[in-house]
Amino acid sequence: MSLLAQLLFWIAVVGSLTSTIYCLMVLAAALRFGLRRRREEQAAINSSFLPPVSVLKPLHGTEDGLEKNLETFFEQDYPEFELLFCSRHESDAGLQLAREVGRRYPEVNAKYVTCGEPPEHFHNAKVFSLARMDSVAAYDLYVTSDADARVAPDYLRKMIQNLKDPAVGLASSVYIGTVHRGAEARLSSRLDAVGKSVEMSSGVMVADMLEGTKFALGVTMVLRKQSFVEAGGFEELGQFYADDFVLGNRLATRGTGVRLATHVIRLLVEDTPFAVSFRNQLRWMQSTRRSRPWGHLGTGLTFAMPFGLLGLLWGVISGHAGLGLLWLLAMVVNRWLQAGTVLTMMGDPGWLRGMLLYPLRDLLGSMLWVGSYGGDRFYYRGQTYRLREGGRVETP
Repeated sequence: MSLLAQLLFWIAVVGSLTSTIYCLMVLAAALRFGLRRRREEQAAINSSFLPPVSVLKPLHGTEDGLEKNLETFFEQDYPEFELLFCSRHESDAGLQLAREVGRRYPEVNAKYVTCGEPPEHFHNAKVFSLARMDSVAAYDLYVTSDADARVAPDYLRKMIQNLKDPAVGLASSVYIGTVHRGAEARLSSRLDAVGKSVEMSSGVMVADMLEGTKFALGVTMVLRKQSFVEAGGFEELGQFYADDFVLGNRLATRGTGVRLATHVIRLLVEDTPFAVSFRNQLRWMQSTRRSRPWGHLGTGLTFAMPFGLLGLLWGVISGHAGLGLLWLLAMVVNRWLQAGTVLTMMGDPGWLRGMLLYPLRDLLGSMLWVGSYGGDRFYYRGQTYRLREGGRVETP
């Protein structure tokens, strides 16, 4: 056997072994999550813990599906809550749309505020909006959510149960990626959506199983007003791109309870061309690399499809093409098992489509992982930023 064939063989063996071990860990973690989800959702139905809540929603412009996303927050089955919407300027299209939707629900207490442009040292505009809403919120328990979050009517009722224990300061939710145009959407957007559903959730569930939750997912969180203060305050959090990770990590380091909520929401993914979708996903990979460098490095061994392709290449070079093809098929089944289990435990009715698509997403994810080591700059909403060690952001 040639030296190249031997090298390909052993790299493929090691990667296939580590990705299979990871797959087994994901299966165990997802089943654990599914059991918790069933138990906690039943408990939420019978719970009388329904304190007043302020819902904080930063807005910046409009996007596909935003109107429906906003409507789901006005339709909450909850006794006492307020909705706070904040944009940089009164003329912002997202804020105007929120006002329009709010007029259809006069019974809901909603406030619409502006924060202006963030100061130069405040690089995270979302956190700047949260600081403004914090200053006018009526209640001490918060639910924060991004504009692309879409929720069920029992969302507040189920999320707030995570704060029933006074030792818990924050809980955040995993999500099912959903493309606004459904089956008509571009392949790039569907790959992005299934990646958010499976790749992200897999890592979160495994981390929660092994060491507890020491981070937060910013798409939607339930937390106490005091938690922002304990994590350093808005001025400090505004220095980071992944402010959600820093918030959860700092709370956990201080001994404040941080939980992975079992209530699953939907995250709407815009239907964008491949180049735009790839750039957006790469930005998050770059942020993760800076926020937790060693964990991100190890992520490279959790992908299966690259090692399956190396196994196929070894088979072709060494004259064992049939074995190489079986090797690749084994890695495809590996990813099918992972995706099918995670999506089923999260309650995704379209789990089969996502499962079948996931091996291709796994391959794309490995490319994004490699690309995350290519530089420290990223483009976001008309501005170029530079990522520093620890995930801090600066403007070049």
